[in-house]
Amino acid sequence: MTVGQQRAWDRHWERWGREVKALPAGPVRFDEWFDREAPLLLEIGSGMGETTSRLVAAAPGLNYVAVEVYKPGLAQLLLRAEALGVENLRVLRGDAVDLLTDHVEPGSLAGVRIFFPDPWPKKKHHKRRLVQPEFVRLVAMRLRPGGTLHLATDWEEYAEQMLEVCSAEPLLRNRFDGWAPRPDWRPVTKFEQRAVEEDRISHDLMFERVELT
Repeated sequence: MTVGQQRAWDRHWERWGREVKALPAGPVRFDEWFDREAPLLLEIGSGMGETTSRLVAAAPGLNYVAVEVYKPGLAQLLLRAEALGVENLRVLRGDAVDLLTDHVEPGSLAGVRIFFPDPWPKKKHHKRRLVQPEFVRLVAMRLRPGGTLHLATDWEEYAEQMLEVCSAEPLLRNRFDGWAPRPDWRPVTKFEQRAVEEDRISHDLMFERVELT
């Protein structure tokens, strides 16, 4: 990590951060961790925090949780969040599947965001992609009714896979007819800017948790 990242880590990790593997058994008591009750939003894969920090700052009414495996990325997110003066962020280092399976209560999330996950473009690596039927089912079960799963990718074939997988999940309903309009509030990431320069189109998808009758 850079000197600045290490300093941000040292200042904020004890209060704002947890290791997924070190969490006690059972659901995390997020209201206690944030010291307030508010809608809970989970972002999976916050990268270097460029987008996440701005989204957190723009939504002070949310309890915003970011889970990421890359320690320098989380440290950079903490650094950016500190610069923006946010207080409604908590970060978890580790595997999102483990977090959702073991430490998030069913029906507790107001939203889940997954922006530009690793596309694993080679066909032999497609099985490593995060957005698969089992994973989408897990996310859907953790969303509260009306809660939103928001996905974005600049890889056309992965976008098609996301649309197919989410459309096949009975607990989810597409809020739009196919792709969602790109929301103005989602900042352009460096990955998305690179996609523009390489003539790749980014796609957003927004699915809503429904009640089964």
